Amino acid sequence: MATETVQAGPRESTGRRIIKNLRWWILGWALLAGIVNYMDRSAIAIAAPEMIKQLALTKTDIGLLGTVFSWVYAFSQLPAGWLIDKLGARRMYFLAIGLWSVSTALMAIGTTMWQFITFRALLGITEAPNSPASAKVTAEWFPRAERAQATAVWDSGSKWGPAIAPPILTAILLAFGWQAIFVFLGVLGVLLAIGFFVFYRSPEEHRRLGQQEFEMIQRDRAGTSVSGVNTSWGGLFKHRQVWGLMAGFFCVIWIWNLFIVFLPLYLQQARGVSIANTGFLAAVPYLVAAVMGITGGYIITRYSRRPGTSPLAAKRHVMVIASIASGVLVCLVPFIADLTLSMVVLSVAMGCIATMTSAAWAMPGDIVDTKQVASVGAIMNFGGYFGGAFSPLIAGMIADATGSYTPSFVLGGVIAALAAVAYVALVRRPIGAGRTEEVIGA
Repeated sequence: MATETVQAGPRESTGRRIIKNLRWWILGWALLAGIVNYMDRSAIAIAAPEMIKQLALTKTDIGLLGTVFSWVYAFSQLPAGWLIDKLGARRMYFLAIGLWSVSTALMAIGTTMWQFITFRALLGITEAPNSPASAKVTAEWFPRAERAQATAVWDSGSKWGPAIAPPILTAILLAFGWQAIFVFLGVLGVLLAIGFFVFYRSPEEHRRLGQQEFEMIQRDRAGTSVSGVNTSWGGLFKHRQVWGLMAGFFCVIWIWNLFIVFLPLYLQQARGVSIANTGFLAAVPYLVAAVMGITGGYIITRYSRRPGTSPLAAKRHVMVIASIASGVLVCLVPFIADLTLSMVVLSVAMGCIATMTSAAWAMPGDIVDTKQVASVGAIMNFGGYFGGAFSPLIAGMIADATGSYTPSFVLGGVIAALAAVAYVALVRRPIGAGRTEEVIGA
């Protein structure tokens, strides 16, 4: 059986130059998609001050746009994950990137709240396949022992994007106006979609993949099934592991959404930073988060190779530490008077959150087989963004009512720390292990 599988794969005899460690180059596509994806999400935060000034919007309005995106994005996860498992990452990624780029560009022609709400809702629908598709690519191209590190790399796009966005988009804002931000991102995304479709292939179809690397990937798929049962899509909701992933990711996304939507406004209104300086200062926490997220993936990978430590246990242990640390640090930020020190604390907190997101996205591959990774990842993302959608709306309402972001920081810190409870109590073993304990009764 193994010999037949290998013969079906790419061969050095095709005459094409073999690329060594091709899986890591393939991962670059998922990283680029994540960067553009989160630049699109961050655009509203950069444009917000001028939109408020020119269109008489409020902070609650800006928060509502973030909430609408998150709610629609959350519900769109469910069909997106199923479609990715059915149609494959290549086709779904191409369609998603192209359509979300058009949705982003449409923001440039908006003049009313209803138009902005509609365009952000479209963005939520079209961006939904991004992370589940990246998880699918990782499961197809990487052995299980490397998936935490690989996931940390593509998930770092959610930090590189917000880090790159402030200086670049602020410069565009100051030179050409807030509308130009969305046009620029739309064009960038369309170019990425075309490039991905032209160059990406699965391991079975890629003619630059060496035989040895192909055999390693296939051997991992054939020999390391983590699930003892075949579970339907609807049946996944019967398992506590899935609910634990949803609950834990809700805690992560709550605080992440707060910063994605309001960090530039917080720096300007609570810390007195100018618009020009905000572009660079707001990038710092995300740069730190990107580096710490990748480092966290490396630590998890090394930790999981210790005798007696499973990949799932390694992720869970690291996530518990990161969730508690991030919660404490986020609560401290608004009470630190010195701007530099507060940014250091905020940056470390964001790094802990980044470690949690990368570990969370690697977890589906530890509790179900490869064929259902996108479905479980999408369900997890649904839970995270459905609940986390309330974060920017509530923060905006609190800021309008009190003139302060402090209550929102404290609430976000408490919720972030609670992620530890979800992962410890519910995500303890693969689906199918100890079935009498893990299946939730009616």
